[in-house]
Amino acid sequence: MTWLTEEQQATWRAFLQATTLLDDHLDRQLQRDAGIPHMYYALLSTLSETPGRSMRMTELAERAKITRSRLSHAVSRLEGHGWVRREDCPTDRRGQVCVLTDAGYAELVRTAPGHVAAVRGAVFDRLTPEQTRQLGEISRVIAEGLHSSDGADVPWLR
Repeated sequence: MTWLTEEQQATWRAFLQATTLLDDHLDRQLQRDAGIPHMYYALLSTLSETPGRSMRMTELAERAKITRSRLSHAVSRLEGHGWVRREDCPTDRRGQVCVLTDAGYAELVRTAPGHVAAVRGAVFDRLTPEQTRQLGEISRVIAEGLHSSDGADVPWLR
């Protein structure tokens, strides 16, 4: 086994700390502004960007990188707010589609400015334009490598 070099270990630990703190920061902001965790906001955001503001549940789970069970729980909570609804899939009787409701879209529009401000303040206001470009490039390389290792085609990384 080849261990990490001292520089790699320091970089790895800094990366883990930064991503953990960022997740916590965004969760707290969204809990305060919308009463939902960051993952739920990401589901609403994903649905808002799809045709018909809907997506098969299995595809949404794959996109969010969560289990179907965890997605089902999240969708149940979002349904409780009236922000999404489930519908039978028109092309597959066994499947279901998650649909972003008008109320869910309105909530997304209402909370987006605070979320953008939190992301900007935590990440982009601290970086130079060159660092921002490098962060994007590095993140895409890591994500593409991880996705290609499980055989998934990931168009939203391009």
